[in-house]
Amino acid sequence: MTSIIVIFSLFVALTLGITVRASRRTRSAEDFYAGGRSFTPLQNGIAIGGDYMSAASFLGIAGIIALSGYDGFLYSIGFLVAWLLALLLVAGPLRNAGRFTMADALTARLRERPVRTASGISTIVVSIFYLIAQMVGAASVVSLLLDVKSDAAKIWVIVAVGALMIFYVAVGGMKGTTWVQIVKAVLLMVGAAVMCVLVLARFHFDLGELLGAAADKSGKGASFLRPGLKYGATDGWSRLDLISLGLALVLGTAGLPHILVRFYTVPTAQAARKSVNWAIAIIGVFYLMTLVLGFGAAALVGSAAIKKADPSGNSAATRLAEVLGGGHGTGGGSFMLAFIGAVAFATILAVVAGLTLTSTSSFAHDLYANVIKRGKVGGQEETKVAKWSAVVVGAAAVALSISARELNVAFLVALAFAIAASANLPAILFSLFWRRFNTRGALWGTYGGLGAAVLLVLLSPVCWGGATTTKPSTKLTPETAATCGVPVKSTAVGNATALFSCTVKAPFPLENPGLVSIPVGFVAAAIGTLTARRRPEEDQAFDELEVRTLTGAGAV
Repeated sequence: MTSIIVIFSLFVALTLGITVRASRRTRSAEDFYAGGRSFTPLQNGIAIGGDYMSAASFLGIAGIIALSGYDGFLYSIGFLVAWLLALLLVAGPLRNAGRFTMADALTARLRERPVRTASGISTIVVSIFYLIAQMVGAASVVSLLLDVKSDAAKIWVIVAVGALMIFYVAVGGMKGTTWVQIVKAVLLMVGAAVMCVLVLARFHFDLGELLGAAADKSGKGASFLRPGLKYGATDGWSRLDLISLGLALVLGTAGLPHILVRFYTVPTAQAARKSVNWAIAIIGVFYLMTLVLGFGAAALVGSAAIKKADPSGNSAATRLAEVLGGGHGTGGGSFMLAFIGAVAFATILAVVAGLTLTSTSSFAHDLYANVIKRGKVGGQEETKVAKWSAVVVGAAAVALSISARELNVAFLVALAFAIAASANLPAILFSLFWRRFNTRGALWGTYGGLGAAVLLVLLSPVCWGGATTTKPSTKLTPETAATCGVPVKSTAVGNATALFSCTVKAPFPLENPGLVSIPVGFVAAAIGTLTARRRPEEDQAFDELEVRTLTGAGAV
């Protein structure tokens, strides 16, 4: 226990020191929002990796693979493939078109106040969904490390993470946040690499032996290594849920606000594209390692033991670390558990800082400075508002995370991806590449995609636990029955991790809304565009934007 507290304290002290030091060099709004555009492509690429390799990557994906085998592996593929779209279509043009936020690029050719309002709301909603996933992961990690199982302890962990992320953003801005992400990315890669080597060594560096042991220990046999364990191969609705997940993961990255703002921290569009190249290399290696970690956890810890300790599987990576160090109660096991747990915690802190900074930037720069104050506000006042809004965003994320603390973090992030792809991506792509696109199209696409995604999440099995065609329920245990408010001796079936009700059937059968909400966003944007009167000034603005995105002439 002492070693765990010491290592945690060192990690937190290191990140706080970086933040305080960076604050001394944050003097202007450009420093606060974009780090003075002073980072090199390598530094920014590592920071993008640090921003992207979240608790969902390290904890959630390892847990899903450990519990669901092949089907969990699809998360790794989707998260990685998504970067091709960001590289080929978004990174360079968006860097030239914007200044601090996604809305800057959109309003280069569209009416400012309504578009900034829509973009700001969408950015905050997506960021808060992503924040919830990170905080739930933090609660899982710290509860395991300190061996506390009470809900009160998890709640206090979520509150503590919220307090730290507010400090990082309010004090360090983009410079502090970027350096925290760089340090975290290096630590995460080192920690994951060490665990991979130790796992492979247990199986004589033979992947076949590792997969065979994972299948045997999973309790599912050969089906653990085939499609269909999580997304039923014979169930049509489950297949649709799988397609929905894939669409959300592949299309969502190019619409994630906290990733898009990283393109503004380098001086040129060429540097932004190089940053993405570095990020793809780093992220690709990491997701290959998550496969070893997930199957290694199934083989060495066992799927049943992982699920018993944490039904969502979020503790798989940390329990694997303990086994690799020598097991529970050994010095090596305690050290590995503390080190990997601290790395996971640092991962969470870095990502929540980036997400909070994105939300506060959007509120202060888009909503406050340009919508409420109509651009008549100084940089210092705008920065001050951004720092105070960090407190509000942090409080909202803490409150929502407490309600969602039993859900798998990779799944929560997939929901954020679906909302980003539904609300943000249509406006971004159409604004950059479609001359006819106009303000009405941007508003209809953003609000239509955002509304559809959030509504379908609220109607899905995530919130309602009764059996559906895609999510069969099981008999509630006495413990889960008590949690759900069902009589302990009841024969009721349901899903204890549902947010609203454990036993009421979900009106919408798919867990991920992307299959419906993403087309809704694109179709709404197209209909809004084609039904609006064409304005010559918007066509002229597109010509100017096209020159800027392709050549960099006039870019900030």
